[in-house]
Amino acid sequence: MELESGQEILEREERIKVRNLVAGDLEAVIALDARNTGRRREEYFKIKLEQNLSETGIKVSLAAEITGLFCGFLLARVYYGEFGRMEPTAVLDTIGVHPDFRKQGVGAALLRQLRTNLTGLGVSSLQTEVDWDDLDLIAFFHRIGFRPAQRLALELDLTAPTERGPGR
Repeated sequence: MELESGQEILEREERIKVRNLVAGDLEAVIALDARNTGRRREEYFKIKLEQNLSETGIKVSLAAEITGLFCGFLLARVYYGEFGRMEPTAVLDTIGVHPDFRKQGVGAALLRQLRTNLTGLGVSSLQTEVDWDDLDLIAFFHRIGFRPAQRLALELDLTAPTERGPGR
């Protein structure tokens, strides 16, 4: 595999336009996510986009285009004082890149702009969750600079029988 020169990387990344998500992007987001996940999550994205577009200040949900074609997006939010923390923390809810545009710097460009926006808000931490077996996404996040958090995520199966006993 041949390594790209700095000039080649710069030229590739300059053709990626990152902008704020707008209400008109809803169907493109839903369609791209459905292509990537195999299911349409219309309600989820309607709610997420409405929440993001109604907030003021620097937007933290972004779209990427190459030559005018919608090729990626991310949805993020900022929390103040979540889980007992005093400092603001951002959470990356969803990131999607069209399969035809993967490995072209789209995801990196989206996260670079998100980082700029969050830094402008005084946010110093970005968190996300990844399925344990999604090795491609884990590798991508590793290349970007994500590392395992110092917190342990816990999950409770609410359909399982409740255990009661000493110490439980």
